Amino acid sequence: MLLFRWLVMLLLLVAAVCFAFYAGTGQAHWRRLGWIILKWTLIAAGMFFAVLIMERVA
Repeated sequence: MLLFRWLVMLLLLVAAVCFAFYAGTGQAHWRRLGWIILKWTLIAAGMFFAVLIMERVA
């Protein structure tokens, strides 16, 4: 559980750094990479919390 929290926070930080690089350089590559990382991080976090909720329900 603690490892997953750190992993999600690290991925969110990486996405923020990608957006900062985009703001600094103006290259669309960094924005696209930031969105991809953010999207998959949120999907993985949603699945993780869905599993936790299902464990409590069942």
